[in-house]
Amino acid sequence: MSGTLNKVMLIGNLGDEVKMHYFEGGGCVGRFPIATSETYTSKQTNERITNTEWHNIIVRNKGAEICEKYLSKGDKVYIEGRLKTRKWTDDKGNDRYSTEIQCTDFTFLSTKKESGNNATSTPVAQKPAESQQPTSQTIEDEKDDLPF
Repeated sequence: MSGTLNKVMLIGNLGDEVKMHYFEGGGCVGRFPIATSETYTSKQTNERITNTEWHNIIVRNKGAEICEKYLSKGDKVYIEGRLKTRKWTDDKGNDRYSTEIQCTDFTFLSTKKESGNNATSTPVAQKPAESQQPTSQTIEDEKDDLPF
């Protein structure tokens, strides 16, 4: 191991549609922002505070085409990749920097349609967990049925 690691894992919602850029050689790049949020309660005012952080995502070639086809603003997505900082010069001659996540893997977690349908119901992931957790009564009953 080289002793360093540049790895980012994010779960967030798309803030805009995927914007595609195509190159002469047939390659392409997709760019889109995602938002991640953290919520906490202020000890001084006892009110809930939400901080939202925006991340610029870069996806290349086939991955970019898949994202463009299936993702739209508001969708929840898992992104895995690495940080990359680019330096560029603006039209006034000033040096500017942009930090981006170069995506190496992604998973679609929900679409706008799915999140709209489930907005008022209990999340699907919680329903099976609640029904599968045995109560202490169930465990005791199972012990009584053992043949030895």
